[in-house]
Amino acid sequence: MHQKLLKSAHYIELGSYQYWPVLVPRGIRLYTYEQIPVSLKDNPYITDGYRAYLPSRLCIKSLFILSNETVNIWSHLLGFFLFFTLGIYDMTSVLPSASASREDFVICSICLFCFQVCMLCSVGYHLFSCHRSEKTCRRWMALDYAGISIGILGCYVSGVFYAFYCNNYWRQVYLITVLAMILAVFFAQIHPNYLTQQWQRLRSIIFCSVSGYGVIPTLHWVWLNGGIGAPIVQDFAPRVVVMYVIALLAFLFYISKVPERTTKLPRIKPPNMAHPCSSDVILVASVDSLHDHVLESGVKLQGVCVTSLASHLDRVTDLKIGIDWHKAVQLSTRQVPT
Repeated sequence: MHQKLLKSAHYIELGSYQYWPVLVPRGIRLYTYEQIPVSLKDNPYITDGYRAYLPSRLCIKSLFILSNETVNIWSHLLGFFLFFTLGIYDMTSVLPSASASREDFVICSICLFCFQVCMLCSVGYHLFSCHRSEKTCRRWMALDYAGISIGILGCYVSGVFYAFYCNNYWRQVYLITVLAMILAVFFAQIHPNYLTQQWQRLRSIIFCSVSGYGVIPTLHWVWLNGGIGAPIVQDFAPRVVVMYVIALLAFLFYISKVPERTTKLPRIKPPNMAHPCSSDVILVASVDSLHDHVLESGVKLQGVCVTSLASHLDRVTDLKIGIDWHKAVQLSTRQVPT
């Protein structure tokens, strides 16, 4: 058995530092940066471990090998299972124990479903980005963008619903506005030039605008609740600020290509590996930790027309916006062939 495994081992060069045996299923080869198609050439500082020219069957098999997409694939896949588990927990335990209304069940379901779709679309893109058909790669990239839009929609639906729980007019205004923005993004994605290099800056502007729009209802919510000095604002506003700061730091990591630009370690790193670690993984873990903390503490704020359940969902949503905002910026700045 040991001899058989050794025969299936391929040696790939790790940034000219050493050779490392990697068990690879037959038919899957790992390439260097110079050998891959233009559509995969995103980060020249990642020199090895690329999958390329694979049929669908081998793309799926590559899920279980060490490549420079391993962390991207598994971080999003584990994120999907995290939100799936939280969904079951909320539906079977949290909401019934809080005597939640049907509205609460619907909003919570929409929120978590959107997050799961976002994660699965990213899994699909990172898994099939090495497909031998460029047309298939582009389709998965388009699905990834669509997943990001759906994830952002889930953030806004739950956040706006509970932030303006007592103000039905403004709740409807912001929900309709957000829905219109997401639909506009979907229509933009249909344009044949959307995935081209010429639209790279426009993609960045679109997703940053949709994500940054959340500042407007946040400031409005602060004003409606009595300004910065109000207890509820002091409790929630810092969380929103921290979320945007983390998202900004994640974006800076991405555009500066740190740490892969400066590291002296072998560069068998997943593209943007630092970025799932600095945003997706950290924020998903924060969501899970905050989820338990809020449920245990049972926060109830005086003078505010929200329940502890609403507080829980709002905080979870605020943090998740950071995940999808960074993902939007990260994906929108990808290099794509003209």
